[in-house]
Amino acid sequence: MPPESRRIARVLLDSPLPQLDRLFDYALPAQWGEVPLGVRVQVPLRTAGRVIDGYVVDIDTEDDADRALSEVESVVSTVPVLPERLHTLARRVADRAAGSASDVLRLVIPKRQVRVEKAWTADTPAETPDAEALVVAEETVGLYEGLGEVLDSGGRAAVEAIPQLVNGMQGWARLLAASAARMLAAGRSSIIVVPDSRDLDRLLAALESLVPAGAVVRHDSRQSNPDRYRGFLRTLEDAPCIVVGNRSAVYSPVVAGLVAIWDDGDPLLGEPLAPYVNARDAALLRQELEGSALLFAGHTRTTDVERLVVLGWLQDVRAARRVLPRVVLSTPQEMEQPTAQRMPSSAFLAARTAAAEGPVLVQVSRPGFSPSLVCAECRAPARCAHCGGPLGAKHRGAVPVCAWCGRAASTWSCPSCSSTKLRLASSGSERTADELGRAFPGVRVIVADSAHPVERVSAAPALVVATRGAEPIADGGYRAVVLLDGPRMLQAPDLRVAESCLRWWSNAAALAAPGAPIHLVGVNGAAARALATWNQAGHARVELESRAPLHMPPTTRVALVQGSASAVAGALAALNDLALPADAVLGPVPVESEDIPPRVRALVRFEYGAGARVATALRAAVVAEAVSGRRRKGRATKSTLSVRLDILEPEL
Repeated sequence: MPPESRRIARVLLDSPLPQLDRLFDYALPAQWGEVPLGVRVQVPLRTAGRVIDGYVVDIDTEDDADRALSEVESVVSTVPVLPERLHTLARRVADRAAGSASDVLRLVIPKRQVRVEKAWTADTPAETPDAEALVVAEETVGLYEGLGEVLDSGGRAAVEAIPQLVNGMQGWARLLAASAARMLAAGRSSIIVVPDSRDLDRLLAALESLVPAGAVVRHDSRQSNPDRYRGFLRTLEDAPCIVVGNRSAVYSPVVAGLVAIWDDGDPLLGEPLAPYVNARDAALLRQELEGSALLFAGHTRTTDVERLVVLGWLQDVRAARRVLPRVVLSTPQEMEQPTAQRMPSSAFLAARTAAAEGPVLVQVSRPGFSPSLVCAECRAPARCAHCGGPLGAKHRGAVPVCAWCGRAASTWSCPSCSSTKLRLASSGSERTADELGRAFPGVRVIVADSAHPVERVSAAPALVVATRGAEPIADGGYRAVVLLDGPRMLQAPDLRVAESCLRWWSNAAALAAPGAPIHLVGVNGAAARALATWNQAGHARVELESRAPLHMPPTTRVALVQGSASAVAGALAALNDLALPADAVLGPVPVESEDIPPRVRALVRFEYGAGARVATALRAAVVAEAVSGRRRKGRATKSTLSVRLDILEPEL
């Protein structure tokens, strides 16, 4: 190094401020010795007069030693927690979503645990499946046409999981576990992302029989901080492993040979924190960067995935011998029966016959006893006098309670007709269980919902009343499945309501024993036919085609811009040079809130090809608003402008 030169560390600051989302140069004093890339450091933030955390992304030398630079305050740790591949992915994801790279990294890099770090040694030996487990994995992969080729070539596929239980294990879990075991045998790592802890536990059980325990790394919010940091350090090692976890596991810093996502239509895979990137989109970006194999597995097909199948970006992979559940739809005569009769005679008789042999699953839409009440006289919805929330009953004869604020409404009166009498308007899981318990005397009734989680039930006769997504696995499968409340589910004001209902029904149907009847009650139309014919991909394609003329997602991308009227106007003005269609911007319209100044919001619809330009323009507007808002009227003010891309439900 020439006498006049000095070392420069380029640091990514761990800050949510959009104006700090870039690399900053700091002088690296000789006292810190050789500093590996990706380590944590602390550096001074000149404008704030304080020290801030950051990561060393690059180290260089410069001859201009006279340039005024602050020095790195300290090297927090010598562990490179930000490898180059992770920084590249975070930067790419943030740029696509008009967000900050540090916000992405905050989802994957845990807080430092000093004791764990000191005990860690990066020399874990490679572990592979034994010969017998590998044979099982190969047989499972072989059940799907072309899947082995996709895994070997680093291809991309949408996989229709076999809706069948084998030895108490779901087909989708066997599929993903076998694919990961195959990759591990080839010396490559895998990342498997699932929506919730129930799916995670089922996947871990499937992996347990195929791969050594030391090869599996959990990425789970239920873990303690030391366990999560210990698992993260394991993903920095060269030895291949299988990372399983929820949405943020998609950013795990392993060199992945496979990235797989189960049930990508589940809303839990959408990140609620900035930059709000769905795990599906992050997986697509990661595959482009790294060339890993990519699988989207499900019993149903989202319109997002089907769009990529139509474009040829994803291969359509199905079972060599498809398993079609036995779905029974309501007859026209049953459809004409009064809505008060929740379970028609055919479904009731099927459930009674099956309950004599084993467990029967009854799926309902909502938990609780009666989630909503109405006036007994005029049938107006019963609302809380304090906050306007819906009133519900915890059990028969209970005092009504508001679902929003929790206040009891012991002296309620109807604002429309002044009646003080209430009527049960809906049946939750507990009320349904109460009614079925009287209709099926002597049969055990089990409630499975968020308040009563149940993971597994035995093969003994029972009625299992479960809310959507909370259905336990039954030993040997359910002898019958009854899907209630379908009409109510389909009435939700949601663009994707039919898509969601088909996913809930299909996932429940997949828990049935071979040949067991699955009764979909009170529903006809496209979604019902798709379930009966087990043609979820066809339904997704029809949905996709119907949205294209309306420019609705996922046929186009949609951005939500929200803030003060002036801030939103400035952001929309930044799009003027992009030659977007005349109807690209919807709004602005006022947002109901008590904020001062009042907020407005607007939607921006744009084609995928314009995504990079739109994201760049909107991000620049966010940064400009943040910088200009730092000092107004002689005091610091908080920026009001926020941008969120890829809105799934574009309603103003």
